[in-house]
Amino acid sequence: MTGVPAAAGGPARANGAAAASAQAMGAAGVAAHGQSAAGPRGAAVAASVPDGGSGGGSGASGASGGVAGDVASGGGAPEDAKPARGGKIAAAAVNQASVWNIANLLTMLRLVLVPAFVALMLADGGYDPAWRSLAWAAFAIAMITDLFDGHLARAYNLVTDFGKIADPIADKAIMGAALICLSALGDLPWWVTAVILGRELGVTLLRFLVIRYGVIPASRGGKLKTLTQGVAVGMYVLALTGWLATLRFWVMAAAVVLTVVTGLDYVRQAIVLRRQGIAERRAALEETEG
Repeated sequence: MTGVPAAAGGPARANGAAAASAQAMGAAGVAAHGQSAAGPRGAAVAASVPDGGSGGGSGASGASGGVAGDVASGGGAPEDAKPARGGKIAAAAVNQASVWNIANLLTMLRLVLVPAFVALMLADGGYDPAWRSLAWAAFAIAMITDLFDGHLARAYNLVTDFGKIADPIADKAIMGAALICLSALGDLPWWVTAVILGRELGVTLLRFLVIRYGVIPASRGGKLKTLTQGVAVGMYVLALTGWLATLRFWVMAAAVVLTVVTGLDYVRQAIVLRRQGIAERRAALEETEG
């Protein structure tokens, strides 16, 4: 708008023209950088650009020119622009992802319940029905919190490094403590404890070995295995008699079968994942050399 004489419309009209020119420059800058007004950055810039017909003073013209220059140079939004709503949500989620969140507190509770469960399980020789019932309550609380802490961490973006390490440790600690106590008391054969714990430790080690190629996701069979194991061990912790004692035998048998089958499936997934990773690396190397 350098061709408009200042005398034609007075200072106010000149400043209004300058504001309109600055706004046009801002729109051109946004288009040149391929940004859409629907995006968070574009929305912030569009909201900060004044209307061409409002505020014809020199201050409005200077603000418009600053916004236009900032957009045209690809810089960030002005300081007085309101942050995008999504940015606020993301920032709040990051602030909430501290060690002391609800998901990690549930994990810590499971870790504390492990020695408490062992003490209750072995109290008075380990065969008192009242103490066994209290031990079952501690075991049940631990298994229920295991269902919620992972879901809460993923749903509310509360995943932390502590949770990634402590959660699987708490899971295996409570299950391992229950199996070892049951076998030590003679309620459960040692080979059952060896199969279940060997599978859990083996799968964990397998995941670490193939982590460079990718992550082995938890399958539906694995989740069903965990549920069946929890029900079976819980039934053995209780001092059951009669047909309930027979039922718990078959539930534990199903848990052992699922433990073995899902363990073999994880081995298969690990082998496939490793082969795919090696093939992709070779292809990438050949493409780079070629």
